[in-house]
Order: sequence, then structure tokens, then C-alpha cells
Amino acid sequence: MSIHSFIFSPGSWQGEGKILLNMVEEELIFNTSWAVQNKDFAGKVSCAQEIQVSGLSENMRNELTFYDFQAKTFSIDMENQNIGRIIGTGVFDDKTIAWEFRNNDVGFEGYETYHLQNDGSYHMKGEYVTSDQLRTQIEARIWIQSKEAPSQDESQEHEDE
Repeated sequence: MSIHSFIFSPGSWQGEGKILLNMVEEELIFNTSWAVQNKDFAGKVSCAQEIQVSGLSENMRNELTFYDFQAKTFSIDMENQNIGRIIGTGVFDDKTIAWEFRNNDVGFEGYETYHLQNDGSYHMKGEYVTSDQLRTQIEARIWIQSKEAPSQDESQEHEDE
């Protein structure tokens, strides 16, 4: 029932933006790609996010799982090699998808918001902070590259009724 393609339908997304770290005085430019899979039999959506920061040789990879979709809420798990696995909550309406991670054991909190634009892209803003007060601010734009599921899943549940 959602009008959103991002997260709610399979596909490949591209993006670009900037990262500002409170320990560094310059903005870091990055590119990102998202591979959003079809919902599985339990209603979970798996996503892989790759982030390439300009000037750094290693990519960062986040594995995200969205699940427990309700009328305007969902749950999210995120895992990467730096922080391990954290669990968060999300909300959405006609124009916005957002999630946050709070009060977890790893000392890592933050949020991301995705605002739907008229052209179908999303303007993203996010902020994360660690227990040692390293603050990361993110601003980006993402857009659909392909509406095909990145892997060979049997079901194609991307038609909004």
C-alpha cells in the first residue's frame, strides 16, 4: 500500500552525498549503492548498502533487514564490521521514510530520514554518534537505478495496490 519504491519494492539504488565528521574539518564526498531484495516468506526485506568514500580505498558495507511492517511503522536490523548488529525502529508516511537506533549496548545511536522528491528520488539526512562522541552527519540524494530485484527471488511483489 505504500507509495514508496525505496525499501518497499525490490531494486537497485544509487546515490551521492557528503559526510561531515566532527573530528575532521573537511567534508568527505561519497557514493552509495543499495540492493533491495524482494520480501521473503516472513515479510522481511533484506538490503545491502555499499558506501565508497572519496579518497578511501575500503568500502563500507551495511547489511540491513526491514521487518514487522505495520500501517506506519517497521523494525530494522543493521549490521556491519565496525559496530556489529544493532536493532532500531522506523516510521513512514506518504513523503518520508525514517529510522533510528537508540539505547543499544554498543554505544552507537543515530537516525536517517529519506524525503521523497517529485522526481522519485530521495533526499537523505542522517546523524550518528558513538559513545566516544564521534559525530557523523550525512546528507545525500539517492535514485532508482533498476526496479529489478538484485538477486533471483521467485516472487515479484512490487506492485502497489
